[in-house]
Amino acid sequence: MKSAGKRIVVETLGWILLLAGVAAVFLPGPGLLGIFAGLALLSRQYEWADRRVEPVRLRAMLGAAEGVETWPRIVLSALAAVGLAACGVLWIMKPPAPEWWPFVETWWLPGGMWTGITQVASAFIAVGLIVYSYRRFHDQPDAVDKLKKAIKDRSAKEPVS
Repeated sequence: MKSAGKRIVVETLGWILLLAGVAAVFLPGPGLLGIFAGLALLSRQYEWADRRVEPVRLRAMLGAAEGVETWPRIVLSALAAVGLAACGVLWIMKPPAPEWWPFVETWWLPGGMWTGITQVASAFIAVGLIVYSYRRFHDQPDAVDKLKKAIKDRSAKEPVS
């Protein structure tokens, strides 16, 4: 009974994360991360999800490695995370529309407090991923070469549609 309950919980959480990730692609939030997390959970139950997780994981890891190759990239990533957090705080505080705002006031900072909260949460996730990527990949060309080889090997194995 425990395994059936666990399977239901994992599958339900996987679908929720997948759907929330798809929504967050269009709304503020870590959409691709949500999609990947949902697919990773669903890959325990479904072969179609399992086939999609590994290539996405490898490409995401390569992107993380390339994002910390140089100091300008690291600094720009960190500044983008700080900017995202600042925007989130602005959304949470919801100041009145400035005089120069050309549209109706309801279009000023749409989404309200929850938009700001997801922006701040996304900034924290981004900083965590930058730190993780730095510790795992910065000045470690062997790790990056392994990822590139794994992507190349996987691409060679995939059938052409």
